[in-house]
Amino acid sequence: MSTRARYEEVTCRTALNRVSGMGFAWSLNPYRGCVHGCHYCFARRFHAFYDLDAGDDFTGIIFVKTNVAEVLGEELSRRSWKRELVLMGTATDPYQPIEGKYRLSRRCLEMLARWRSPVNIVTKGTLIVRDVDVLGDIAARTRCTVCFSITTMDAGLCRRIEPGTPPSAKRLRALEILAAAGIDAGVLVSPIIPGVTDSPENLEAVVRASASHGARFLSSATLNLKPGTKQHFMSYLRQDYPDLVAEYRRLFPDSYAPKRLQADLGQRVDDLKQTYGLADRPARQAGESRPPVQLGLTL
Repeated sequence: MSTRARYEEVTCRTALNRVSGMGFAWSLNPYRGCVHGCHYCFARRFHAFYDLDAGDDFTGIIFVKTNVAEVLGEELSRRSWKRELVLMGTATDPYQPIEGKYRLSRRCLEMLARWRSPVNIVTKGTLIVRDVDVLGDIAARTRCTVCFSITTMDAGLCRRIEPGTPPSAKRLRALEILAAAGIDAGVLVSPIIPGVTDSPENLEAVVRASASHGARFLSSATLNLKPGTKQHFMSYLRQDYPDLVAEYRRLFPDSYAPKRLQADLGQRVDDLKQTYGLADRPARQAGESRPPVQLGLTL
């Protein structure tokens, strides 16, 4: 991971991106690239669209869409806008540290609140607590869900696989603050990384801690390795987990782990949800839609 990122200000022609086959219709990303440096991040591959690599370029060159909130306001004000669900955090974390300077995610949320448009946010960033007021405004007007991506409660392991993120314990404290303010906040145990974070002890620690901090829901997803991300992650394995390289070649001949493995890991998490009382917790807003676990995030 790059030790210091370069931030490049750019302008965008559109803010909302049409999405198909994912359980939601629109995505919104105020930034491109992410300093969190999660080695497994599926969004790494998107940098290749701009002739950049999925390794150091993804974490070292961050594009800042300076006009994104204004463009979003124009799109939401159109008569054709049907107030469909918008997902923030599909290709970058909207609350990575640079948000403290630019405040683009907050300004986008203010636009969504103004036009009563529902939003789901996926993040590892604790800076989100700054925006509890506007999140509450959206929740009062329509629907608002915040999903904290957590892979492990082991601080040392966390630093190895996602070196630029806030510790998981701090993410859960942020979740607790949002939940206490009436925001529908929960956890994505995502991705579950075979041989790294899939032990019964690790999964139980995450589910137990999530429940104790007031998570309203919890879901999970197994690691997927699409082109771009796969090359980077395999390089990382050769460095930190060389004994797993051969097994990963077997498990991931393409992008996805075997369905049986995915099902087994999903069942393990479902059993833990039952144990810790997370299986049937209702959403704070009736009819709230959850972000699809296929994302395998982070953002």
